[in-house]
Amino acid sequence: MAQTTISSKFQIVIPKGIREKLHLAPKQRLHVVEKGGVITLIPEVPLASLRGALKGMNMEEIREKKDRP
Repeated sequence: MAQTTISSKFQIVIPKGIREKLHLAPKQRLHVVEKGGVITLIPEVPLASLRGALKGMNMEEIREKKDRP
């Protein structure tokens, strides 16, 4: 398990192995979520990187907004 320390300026360093595994880049934005005393960092990804994520999705059961109850 990787560890980091909070600096006197309340900054942290994300360990190199995690940065490489998640392909994090300098100046990339992260969302910070706190729940039940646990802090989670969620990388913001460009919308273009999601292109093709739903390829092959079955569209037969999708209703239009006007058809929803």
